[in-house]
Amino acid sequence: MIRCLVVDDDQEIRTAVHDYLRGFGMNVSTAEDGRSMRGAMARARFDVVVLDLMLPDENGLALCRWINENSKVPVIMLTAQGDPTSRVVGLELGADDYIAKPFEPRELVARIHAVIRRAAKPERAVEGQPAAVLRFEGWTFDRLRRQLLSPAKIVVALSSAEFRLLSAFADHPGRVLSRDRLIELTRAPGVEVNDRSVDLSVSRLRQKLGDSSREPRLIRTLRGEGYLFDATVSP
Repeated sequence: MIRCLVVDDDQEIRTAVHDYLRGFGMNVSTAEDGRSMRGAMARARFDVVVLDLMLPDENGLALCRWINENSKVPVIMLTAQGDPTSRVVGLELGADDYIAKPFEPRELVARIHAVIRRAAKPERAVEGQPAAVLRFEGWTFDRLRRQLLSPAKIVVALSSAEFRLLSAFADHPGRVLSRDRLIELTRAPGVEVNDRSVDLSVSRLRQKLGDSSREPRLIRTLRGEGYLFDATVSP
């Protein structure tokens, strides 16, 4: 049974989504704000969080980042702000999918099943798949745990977009990857990736890797060509 937490300050929406998802056999809990959400996640485990962007006590984007940094639970952003900028920001902060109000309830069910399937895929051992754990320049990148460990043995949180980008770089060390190629390598169902989001993810990933923006050592920019991951990667 899928365990779902719905976070929305609108009681009518919470009730409607709660009742609809229960009709599909899901175990549904609700929260009206960030404080209630944190409390619910401290008391129980969930398979997915459906999170509203606009909440009375905390911004949904900040809560999305908190979930991403403290758990592996997939997040679907639920908001009336359906403009591209809000979608990109939400996804870059770690949301796994995005659906704008008003929405078709059946679509929400389909998206919940989709993000849970994607979240489960890394756990499956498939013959011939890329190495799960990679090491470079003192860093350890564990793709099964979706975890990046610094040379000082400190866990560095990665958003979903940063995880996909680092995975693409680690699979192609020493090769120039154009933005179009990176869009292709980091695209995921229900996730919009474009030149701007790639550049933003590169900038944030550089910060987390301690790479200088002026003279980057690990992720180099080749003007007019793309990016190059200049590191020796080993299993």
